[in-house]
Amino acid sequence: MSTEATTAEVPLHRSAPSSRGVDARGIASFVDALENIPGVEPHSLVVVRHGDVVAEGWWAPFRPDRPHLLYSLSKSFTSTALGFAVAEGLVDLDATVLSYFPEFDAEVTDDRSRRILVRHVANMASGHREETLDRAAQDPDGDLVRGFLKIRPDAEPGTLFCYNQPCTFAVSAIVQRASGQGLLEFLRPRLLEPLGVDPSTLGWLRDGQGRELGWSGFHAPTELIAKLGKLYVQNGSWEGRQLLPGSWVSEATRSHIDNASFNDNPDWQQGYGFQFWVARHGYRGDGAYGQFCVVLPEQDTVVAITSQSPDMQAVLDAAWEHLLPALGAQLPEDAAAHDEALARRLSALALPPVDGPAVADGEFTAAPGSEPASLTRVVLSGGELALHDSGEVLTARVGHGAWEDSGPLSVSGGGSRVDVRFAETPHLLHLELDGERFRARWETSPLHGPALSVLRRPA
Repeated sequence: MSTEATTAEVPLHRSAPSSRGVDARGIASFVDALENIPGVEPHSLVVVRHGDVVAEGWWAPFRPDRPHLLYSLSKSFTSTALGFAVAEGLVDLDATVLSYFPEFDAEVTDDRSRRILVRHVANMASGHREETLDRAAQDPDGDLVRGFLKIRPDAEPGTLFCYNQPCTFAVSAIVQRASGQGLLEFLRPRLLEPLGVDPSTLGWLRDGQGRELGWSGFHAPTELIAKLGKLYVQNGSWEGRQLLPGSWVSEATRSHIDNASFNDNPDWQQGYGFQFWVARHGYRGDGAYGQFCVVLPEQDTVVAITSQSPDMQAVLDAAWEHLLPALGAQLPEDAAAHDEALARRLSALALPPVDGPAVADGEFTAAPGSEPASLTRVVLSGGELALHDSGEVLTARVGHGAWEDSGPLSVSGGGSRVDVRFAETPHLLHLELDGERFRARWETSPLHGPALSVLRRPA
């Protein structure tokens, strides 16, 4: 019998919205907006106020126990690992990145690269004007740190903001080098166990050397997003215990570098901290296609969201318009009735399945221009779908008028259409069947891949 202990999942406490000074009508209006704004598809929502969950919902086939790919929201967990490492004296923010990788000293000869500090990569200020991921990945051994350090910065480190994935990977690699542990292993006794998180529900994509990516690839349930936000809104304290220094929370979530010219969206122009964005209200971690951990210190509130939403500014605009005014608002006399109506609404959330008659059996080959190109064959037999991709076969049951769950896949079909949700990620694949051909089309293109089999929580 194994003696390895398993951390039990400890959920956050639940309370009615009105008991924490929240008008349930504002949350309902926010949900309405999420369901009706073009470019926004919600998957989950958890709102925490004064420490308690006051609203939560998952749009089926997504559900509470299912991890979701967080994309760049992973960065805020990497930042938290850095905070622990700094507090324990394992990492010095004012040391050079190169000092943690002395084996590269002879190869990294550029003076600016040699002056990049840990704090510079933590706040995306390495001095590069453009994303360096593709160039860094050209390192002969696939070492992103060495590839990154050999790219000469365009300006003096610390003077220029550039959203640059190898910066975060350098943070991740430094923590792993200094601690001698992977990120999840390092975070387990410091963050995951105190927050009551079962590590078996988590996964993090790794590079060819077995290091967690840091900048992306973290898969986690929505409640962990909410717990991270709660830890930060409580200045690093958890149930009377100071887990993360309050000084780190303050430093990580204030603006260190001007990012006003980053893009045209106002909530991406307010400054950047240590892997956190400063926003028009509070601050946040976020990831591609609308993965959010929004922290509102003035309202003692956290909003955790997963979604498939290319228009991420629209999600925040809706939060500021509908949700923010509901926090601390004067409550109506019938507040309890609105609490109950909201709970019923949130318990019945669902994404629409495919309509139409049952999909007929058949074997289909890819039509020209079908995407992803790695998907070469689709077979339907007895209500079961087989996707032949990259030398592997993914199978799932096809729901008729509903979403049918098969592990990490949720599938619905009708007539000549089959929709495949990779339900541990934001992504949806549309299959259109025509004769002996199929055409596949992503609703949103995955940023990791290309094999479909990677679109799930890593073991």
